[in-house]
Amino acid sequence: MRPVRIPSFCLFPRLLLCGPVRPRISRLGYSASSAYFCALILFGGVLFGRCARFKHAGQTEAWGKVRLEIIARIGRAILGFVAEFGQIVLLARHVVRYLPRIFRDRKLILEQMGIVGADSLPLVILIGSFTGAIAALQATNLFAKFNLIGIAKPFIGGSVATVIFTELTPVLTALVIAGRVGAAITAQIGTMQVSEQVDALELMAIDKHRYLAMPRVLAALAMMPVLAVFSNVVAIAGAFILTSLKFDFSAVAFFDSIAYYFQLSEIILSLFKAFVFGGVTAIIGCHVGFQTAGGAEGVGQSTVRSFTLSAASILILDAFFGAVF
Repeated sequence: MRPVRIPSFCLFPRLLLCGPVRPRISRLGYSASSAYFCALILFGGVLFGRCARFKHAGQTEAWGKVRLEIIARIGRAILGFVAEFGQIVLLARHVVRYLPRIFRDRKLILEQMGIVGADSLPLVILIGSFTGAIAALQATNLFAKFNLIGIAKPFIGGSVATVIFTELTPVLTALVIAGRVGAAITAQIGTMQVSEQVDALELMAIDKHRYLAMPRVLAALAMMPVLAVFSNVVAIAGAFILTSLKFDFSAVAFFDSIAYYFQLSEIILSLFKAFVFGGVTAIIGCHVGFQTAGGAEGVGQSTVRSFTLSAASILILDAFFGAVF
């Protein structure tokens, strides 16, 4: 039988076949080759276990780094949100500080009121009329689906009016103004910021908050409730036209239902929501405009960001009002 040749790098298996260990293996009836392979398997298991432990330790360390990175990103996002919210609050404080100058700066305010109110009125009327029609269509289709339209006729007008007054017209009007006026405010101020016109105003001792922010914020605060009133009126008209054409509602039945279930608090809530949404939209537009940098590309990015923040703020505030009121 040829002797077994053991590789030199397998030191631990060779120990089992050398010195005093080999006679003991022979007395047990095992050959040297069998003992060697058994020792090699044992050595491989030990080595594999050590490598697995090192690998597990490496994975644990890598996962720890990933967790730290996730926590760091969340922390940076929270700090950025708090910092930006603080800047918006400071901007609102500057606007409030210049309220005593309303009469002196009335020309700037009236100009912005025309942009926010009169120029936006056709779009608001269009959106409001179809909003009322869609609300009435959904309400009547729901009852018609279960053959309850005859029973529900006395309640259709009141239910549609409540939804229109409290939810649909304030929110949709605010979203329209955020897309049309808020984005325009950001584009105007952002263009002035990147072209250094804002710096020129400061060199002439003209406060940018008084000259740019205050007229726009006050115009939005003043005109948004007016736009909400127009939107409510045309939305009710659109709802009546649709119900009368599709389900043969009479004007008496429809408007009697509104008068019977009408509550003054619904109109007050609608106007208050519009007031708050208008102020938030204008303040966010001014804030993002003042933070604009990077030329024409930066102006475009700021415009998109302004509408995104305004729309998100409007929906969050609407949910808050719904929970509170």
